[in-house]
Amino acid sequence: MAKRDTSWTMAKYKRFLSENRGAGQLASYKPWLSIQDFPSNGRVSRIKGWKTNRIHHFFSDIQTRCFYMFEWDDEIVDIREHYPLLDLVEVVKDNKDLKQEFFTNKEPPYILTTTFLLTLRNHKYIARTVKSSSELGKKSVLERLEIERRYWAAKQIDFGIITQKEIPTKMVKNIEWIHSSLYTYEERGLTENSLENYCNILIDKFRDNKHSIRKITSDFDKENNVSDGTGLFIFKYLLASKHIYIDMNELIDITESRPKIIIDWGARYASNQ
Repeated sequence: MAKRDTSWTMAKYKRFLSENRGAGQLASYKPWLSIQDFPSNGRVSRIKGWKTNRIHHFFSDIQTRCFYMFEWDDEIVDIREHYPLLDLVEVVKDNKDLKQEFFTNKEPPYILTTTFLLTLRNHKYIARTVKSSSELGKKSVLERLEIERRYWAAKQIDFGIITQKEIPTKMVKNIEWIHSSLYTYEERGLTENSLENYCNILIDKFRDNKHSIRKITSDFDKENNVSDGTGLFIFKYLLASKHIYIDMNELIDITESRPKIIIDWGARYASNQ
């Protein structure tokens, strides 16, 4: 098997530009970096996004966890990962005290990226770089972060750094657990009509039901003559689509009796206390 070429060359730079990397929005956006391009020191992930309907590429668990956090936030409407600062030299004029290798005309130019550029519902943008807290003591990392900060400041876009310390671990684990259910119902042999029908049936079972999620979904499988796990999948789908709500700040326990579930199905609301 041929060894992957990870060198940064002028040919690769031109190819990235010709592929419109760093351009587009939502489904049309292409990140500057993909997991096929360079090796990673962390665990890589490819995840289909709720908001973008495309595959996102991540090089570490911290990046992936941030992505889940952003997916859950209704104020964020687009997520662009590994966003390239292609116009860095033109934008950052105040650079005399910065590392000049980023501001010279060498070929190929070294392209800095910001981990996430996020579009908000109010049409504003925020930029977030993700780093392990242990990296923040490194001079080279701090120099690059300062370049990013000045870049986004010049564009009047809010910039911030996220480490593992700012990530709500329990919430992220819950989101990861339900995430794929939003777009894989067809893989379980469900149609849109059957999915909606099963959602309504399961919601009705949650009303005034004092049993655990495990028992409710297991009974659902038997009563509707569907394969084991279908009811639990529907439960995940209802959470992912936010037709029902549960405290996402605590790890979801499907064995808990009388789970506190808030139901929102159209104009109907109910609370299972």
